[in-house]
Parts: sequence; C-alpha cells; structure tokens
Amino acid sequence: MRVPLSWLAEYVDLAPGTTPEDVHAALVKVGFEEEDIHTSDVTGPLVVGKVLEFTPEEQSNGKTIRWCQVQVGDADVRGIVCGASNFEVGDKVVVSLPGAVLPGGFEIAARKTYGHVSDGMMASFKELGLGDDHSGIIRLNTLGINPEIGSDAISLLGLDDSAVEINVTPDRGYAFSIRGVAREYGHSTGAAFRDPAAHLPATGGAHVLDTFDTEFPVSIDNSQPIRDRAGVNVFVTRVVRGIDAKRPTPQWMTTRLRLAGIRPISLAVDITNYVMLELGQPIHGYDLDMLKGGLGVRRAKAGEKLTTLDGVERSLNAEDLLITDDRGPIGLAGVMGGAETELSDSTVNVLVEAANFDPVSIARTARRHKLPSEASKRFERGVDPEVAAVAAGRVVQLLVDLAGGTASNEVSWLSLSKPGQTQIALPADFVSNLIGYEYSADQITSALAEVGCAVVASPAGFTVTPPSWRPDLTDKWTLAEEVARIHGFDLIPTTLPVAPPGRGYTVAQKVRRRVSDALAAAGLTETLSYPFFDEATNNLFGSATGEAVAQVRLANALD
Repeated sequence: MRVPLSWLAEYVDLAPGTTPEDVHAALVKVGFEEEDIHTSDVTGPLVVGKVLEFTPEEQSNGKTIRWCQVQVGDADVRGIVCGASNFEVGDKVVVSLPGAVLPGGFEIAARKTYGHVSDGMMASFKELGLGDDHSGIIRLNTLGINPEIGSDAISLLGLDDSAVEINVTPDRGYAFSIRGVAREYGHSTGAAFRDPAAHLPATGGAHVLDTFDTEFPVSIDNSQPIRDRAGVNVFVTRVVRGIDAKRPTPQWMTTRLRLAGIRPISLAVDITNYVMLELGQPIHGYDLDMLKGGLGVRRAKAGEKLTTLDGVERSLNAEDLLITDDRGPIGLAGVMGGAETELSDSTVNVLVEAANFDPVSIARTARRHKLPSEASKRFERGVDPEVAAVAAGRVVQLLVDLAGGTASNEVSWLSLSKPGQTQIALPADFVSNLIGYEYSADQITSALAEVGCAVVASPAGFTVTPPSWRPDLTDKWTLAEEVARIHGFDLIPTTLPVAPPGRGYTVAQKVRRRVSDALAAAGLTETLSYPFFDEATNNLFGSATGEAVAQVRLANALD
C-alpha cells in the first residue's frame, strides 16, 4: 500500500517536519513492514509559463519544430525550441528552466538546437515522471488550472509530495486504505485521527441529497446452495445524472493517484479509484444508459461467458459471483467489471455500486481467472461492511462537485445476511499470562478501545466487541496481540528457556545413537533419503537389480 503523505495528513496530524522515514518508523512500530519511499526525481527551477507566440519551422529531416517565445516571469521571456504541436498561443505551460533536473538525471541547460538557443524546455507529463502520456506538453488551462506566470510548478503539480509504501499482511485488509493507515499512525504516535467515514454521511453530503424516495431495482439470488449463498452482505447503488465525462481530472487527484500507484484514466473512473484508496471500499461505476433493466447478483450458470474490462472473454464457473442485468452477466463481482457497461467519455448518467462480498468467493474467482485487481485484493482480505453506503455517497459527492452531475433519488440499500459482530470473552489475566508482561486492566481496555473495540467489564474479565473494520479479531488470542501491539512489543521481556538439567538422553535417543555408532563402525555411511523421485531414479535405487518397483505417483508434483 502506497500512502501519499499529503493525503495521510488530512486524517491524522503529522508533526511539522515529519519525513517519510519518520512515518515508516511509526508504522513499523505497530506491526507493518516498510517497503519503499516514493519521491519525485524533479528539482527546480520548474515554473509556470505562458506561450506568447511561436513560429513553425520545417527542418531538412522533415520534422517541424516551433520556435516559441514563452513568458516565465514578470519581464522574463525565454526563447524555447519545442517539437510538440498540441499547444496554442496563450496556453499556460510547465517550463523547465536551465538548472532543473528531470527524472533519469536529465539536466536542463541552455543549448543550441535547430539554429536557435533553447533557453529551457516545455515539459510533458511523461518527462516529469507523472505518467506515460507523451502526446504533448502539459496545458495547464485545459486542466482547469490558472496559476500565476512564474509561480512554482513543483508544488502546483504535487512533485514536492512523497509516499511511503508498506507491506500489508493478509489479516489486516483495513490498512489497504488511507483511512486505515491514518488510524494506525495515530495508534503509534498518539496523533489525533479524524475518521473520514465519520465525516462523510451516506447521503454524500446534505448539499447533494437529503432524502431517497425512488428505489433502483436490484435482485439478489439466494437460491443456490453454495457457500454464503449469494455471497453478498451489503449492496448499495446510487445514481448521478448529467455528468460531463470529458472534464479533466483535477491535478491534485491525479497526483495522489499516481503516488499511490494507480494510473489515472478518466474523471469518473478516477473518482471511484480515489474513494477506494481513501476508504478501502471498492466502487464500480456503470454507464446507466448501457444497462438493460436493473442489477442482479447471482452465481454463474453453465456455459455463460463475460468479456471483462481488459478485453478478455472469460468462460464462467458455477461458483463465480456475477453482477447481471436483464441481458446476463455484466461483471465479475468484486473482481472486474464488464466491457459492455464501462464508463467512457460519452457517459452522461452513472450508476454507482458499492457492495460487501464474501472474501472466500472473491478470492477463488480472482485466482480461477488469474485476474487479481485492486478490488479483489481488498475484498478477499475483508472490507468494512459499514462503509459501503458512505463510500457510495462520497463518489456521488465528487461526481457532483467535479463532473457537474446531479444526484438522483434513485437508490438501493440492501443488507442481506449481514454478519453481526461477535462478542468475545476475555479473561482478566489472559493477556498478561500469554504475552509475559503484566498489563493493568486500564491498559487492556484503553488499547482495545483505541483500535475501535467496545469493551465492557464482566465478572471474569471483559466482554469485547470488535469494530466492523476488524474481521481479523475473532478470539481472545487476537485481542491479546492487539494489546501487545498498541502498547509496544518492546515492553515484552526477553527470556531464554532453560533446559532441565541432569536428565540426559531418553531411552529412544540412546538406542538410536548406539545403532548409528555400530553401523558407522562397520563401515556404513548414513545417507539422506529424499521423499520424492522421478520414476527412473526410483527404479534405480529401489531395487538391487534395477527392476521396476512398486511406487506411488504424486498427482501434484511441483516440477
């Protein structure tokens, strides 16, 4: 999980001067593994410029360049040679001035080229390490940005931000979100944590929608006798109409997505990915006008096929959980959507879907089709069932604010066989006896309350109810681990076990050593017998004459 520090700071207080190394150290303290630090390789001067004029000049090699006059300050106009042709006079661009260093150690200097001295370079996203788009230079005005000429473009483009990457263990899926990592950073440092889910009402904000009075049609098939039946616990849909899908994604969002390891695609898709990273809830958006009827959730039928968003036609298995409409499958639930209903530049009306699927079902489908995705990675580790409606509302809010849409009152909010939070009995002395450190009752209750548990004193100790985002807390042993983790593993004393003295070898050990000594004295050599051989080797060593011997064939040999 990659965590941009500017994003992390929105939900937990970072002390002034906090470095990526400091964040890594704090997260390691509460049980995460540090992987890497991602920073920009760009150093200034990188400024905002304005194209005042340009002259196309055809070269002898057939290439046409533009000799440009670019204003980079109040009275600072630079002559720059540019091979791109996607800009116009008046465009605001990003200019790398002499002395700047771009990714790969590429140093910018004034140099003579095509008969001119180019005093800088107008940059593309690819040249700045912000993506793979090398179709032309960055035109800030087309991104909805109108900065001052000569202002610092490094901070404007988020190139001064950095991200820490941590390894998230399979039992801590909640940490595949900024929300989860911010909470853990707060546990480690004592910094104030602000839960984004608590500040984002399920309606998406009062300015978006106050009431629901129309139900979007959704059907759940519970007829098949497969594990968890339909394999879904919560299913929420929202509708936003009249979006402008061609609007550019705001620069702050694309910068955060790239730092988090997600490639920006289009505004509507970027919003769903942004909310997934923010809250840990995978979201899928459908082109509402491409749907036939309502949505359904069911298992696949024999012979059904689906073309997923990657363009691959897939033969479905009876245990695959599907999203369907009246025509049939339109998506692999919790893994990847289908090509027929994907969001595009022509999308006007969007159906937003947020659900909570069975982790085992999603994991099996992703492995069966060799189709790991950001969504399946989260679902198979367990997603907070309480956050689905909030995440759907957050997507609605962003589609209204950024894409110009209007929230519709068409909504479905279904809760089916929703797993309740199990109460766990925790004996008063269990944690101290297991961990080997004497924790007080206050230390136990404060640690468990900090991770979100509801703790009630009982005659034997405590009754603990884990929070909805911690499906890994299932028994008193996992609760004891949380107490030790929150208060610090460094409190646990280091003691070496002492072997009981004076007992000597057991009878079996003595007999084995006497036999080994006798065989070695007779000139024999002990050899290691491997458990598995190929057929020819087994015949060679299994019989004195080399003839075939009885053997058991291994069905799942590694080679």
